[in-house]
Amino acid sequence: MNKPSCLFGVSLLLVLVSTVVIAEPITQIAFGSCLRQNRSQPIWDSIISRNPDMFVFMGDNIYADTTNPQVMQNKYKQLANQPGFKKLKNTIPIFATWDDHDYGQNDAGEENPIKEQAEQIFLDFFDIPTTSPARRRPGVYDAHVFGHPGQSVQLILLDTRYFRGPAIKGKPTPNCPKINYMQQRDPDISLLGEAQWEWLATQLRQPARIRIIVSSIQVIPDEHCREKWSNFPLERQKLFDVIASTNANGIVFISGDRHLAEISKLELEKIGYPLYEITSSGMNTKMRGEGVQNRFRIGADNYREHNFGMISIDWDNPTPKLALQINNKFGEVLFQKEILLSELNSKKIAH
Repeated sequence: MNKPSCLFGVSLLLVLVSTVVIAEPITQIAFGSCLRQNRSQPIWDSIISRNPDMFVFMGDNIYADTTNPQVMQNKYKQLANQPGFKKLKNTIPIFATWDDHDYGQNDAGEENPIKEQAEQIFLDFFDIPTTSPARRRPGVYDAHVFGHPGQSVQLILLDTRYFRGPAIKGKPTPNCPKINYMQQRDPDISLLGEAQWEWLATQLRQPARIRIIVSSIQVIPDEHCREKWSNFPLERQKLFDVIASTNANGIVFISGDRHLAEISKLELEKIGYPLYEITSSGMNTKMRGEGVQNRFRIGADNYREHNFGMISIDWDNPTPKLALQINNKFGEVLFQKEILLSELNSKKIAH
């Protein structure tokens, strides 16, 4: 993609959201999460060398961990002054959502006392135009469409923090000695909030060949002890129900938070095609996750060193296909799952 043309198109896109069509197709999407703003960030060189059409921050873009807005701003400034980030910002369009640490507090939800200030700091840092709809509503969720109708890619950025009701922590167990989240089954407790749920259903009805849904926390894996959609099983089921009821095709989830990387696959008859999720985390953070079970994982294990994710789209193939990739800090592809685009449009799952 011609980068100057792309940057101009994205500038318009941020203003008008899902209405601007960029003529050239999107073929490379890079993404990552969990980035310590005060540590070395050599991974940016590997990301930039892949020449992606965009980079997506999936959350924990800094580790603010504060209820002081000035402290939060100062930590964003640390990221802004990182040489690698400066080069990224001058080279590649950036899109972002947040997770708990850049939202302000570990594992926080709607109770965060500075969430309104945190939102404004986030929007300012990522240069969201004053005319963008994201500036006129609570939360940082947003959506964009790239490419002409035959090769359109929709990017849906969810906010799993601003509206999230209380989570339930259980007692430590041998398998969960530090954190042990239990299932929150109160039907009045939401993860996305009513307005965002309505917005999501509207977005899923928009025409697109491929839909990349960004969730800061994992959607498919349901066995680990930490934050995940399955801690709110009614909301997780609602997500699958909305996908089914809107007949939304072409969905791939990308997520972060876990300080490990893996690819997951879930088959639900009501949706009619497999759901894939590629988790990429972290970019320069301490890793964890050895032996963590994931019955939906593709492959025997996860990756526990610094990493970033890529989705490559081959529109030139007679049957267009996607490649979901986990890359190490040197840019080498470690895990890859190729998917025919037609597989994400099938209404019948082969058993």
